[in-house]
Amino acid sequence: MTVTAPLTRTPAPEKPAHRDGNVLRWLGAYGASMIGDNIYYVALSWAAVQSGSPSQAGLVMAVSAAPRALLMLGGGVIADLLGPRRIVMAADAVRSVAVLGVAGLFLATRPGLWPLTVLGLVFGIVDALFLPAVGALPARVTGRDQLARVQGLRGLAVRLANVVGAPLGGLGVALGGPAAAFGAAGLLFAISLPLLMSLRIRDLPDDGGESGAPAGNGLADGLRHIRRHSVLAPLVVVIALSDLGFVGPLNVGLTLLADQRGWGASGMGSVLAGFGVGAGAASLLLAVRGRVPRAGLVLAVTMGGGAVAIGALAFVPRLAAAVAVALVIGLLAGLSGALCGALTQTHAEPAYLGRVTAVTSLSSLGLVPLTMPLTGAAVGLWGTGPVFVASAAICALAGVYGLCRTPLRRAELPA
Repeated sequence: MTVTAPLTRTPAPEKPAHRDGNVLRWLGAYGASMIGDNIYYVALSWAAVQSGSPSQAGLVMAVSAAPRALLMLGGGVIADLLGPRRIVMAADAVRSVAVLGVAGLFLATRPGLWPLTVLGLVFGIVDALFLPAVGALPARVTGRDQLARVQGLRGLAVRLANVVGAPLGGLGVALGGPAAAFGAAGLLFAISLPLLMSLRIRDLPDDGGESGAPAGNGLADGLRHIRRHSVLAPLVVVIALSDLGFVGPLNVGLTLLADQRGWGASGMGSVLAGFGVGAGAASLLLAVRGRVPRAGLVLAVTMGGGAVAIGALAFVPRLAAAVAVALVIGLLAGLSGALCGALTQTHAEPAYLGRVTAVTSLSSLGLVPLTMPLTGAAVGLWGTGPVFVASAAICALAGVYGLCRTPLRRAELPA
């Protein structure tokens, strides 16, 4: 008598993210939304300048920052509670309706600043919900071993949106005024909706991960998850320090440096292009390889190398050399930033990802922009060199801290 072994069904291996239709639909929705965002900001800034004084235009552009910073943590709770796809769809739907409504106003009349101010407030509130939900959604559309590759694809989508969105916004304004640009942004937000509806959403695992406890629904539960996690807790500190040291020089500081060197707006654009190419190459590396061995160690080392390059940028006299240094900054800082996102995605429990993303996004999008006026004032007092060196020291501190925290230094991405 022959005994036949029972048949067991081996789980099918995950498709690579760049070949997975579910991931590609998510990427298409995210890319359309990001391009729409870039077109919207061009249209908003142009319409604000045309409708009021420079100071009034600056207030209109900044009005979204307050609700975004104040509501971000609550947005993370809502994303985890209601599900990130619902929140992302609702956010894009609201943005589409609001932007198309303002486009209609500009077609019919010259409405002034008040609708632009209201629109900025709406976008600030929606961003507070959208950003945590976007961070939580990839874990629902692909397997854990593909999340690092998805993070690389997301970085590529952001770079593409930056390259394509602003020129499209400028073209829309040139051809049809703010109404045309706002209309194009609204249509792109709407395009994301059917793609999001077509996504296959995965169920969340029932375990509590490293904490060993089931996920709670409150903000305190999310903060407790971060605090007790051996990788996430130091990673949040590293992200906050690197944002604090990086955002000022690459925004306000670079503008002032280009003016002092006589490079002009085109020269500043060339430096930013060098940074973008380097950061895009880092995202492409992660998207193609899917993982980087010894990710925590590479994160800390590249963050330190990027800090040295940031400090050196202020002392480069020629534009060509500055572009080369910016490319190095983009490559190193882009890789460390992509690894920060990938480690966050793969180490946070999916049920907490909205709240974890809210905490990491709060530093870069909520609090760090408040330091930009301080950066400008510091450059006026001490010059670009000392300010860039101080900012580089903060970035280097982030790398040193990452090296000193053993669980983060030894952290790996899923094979």
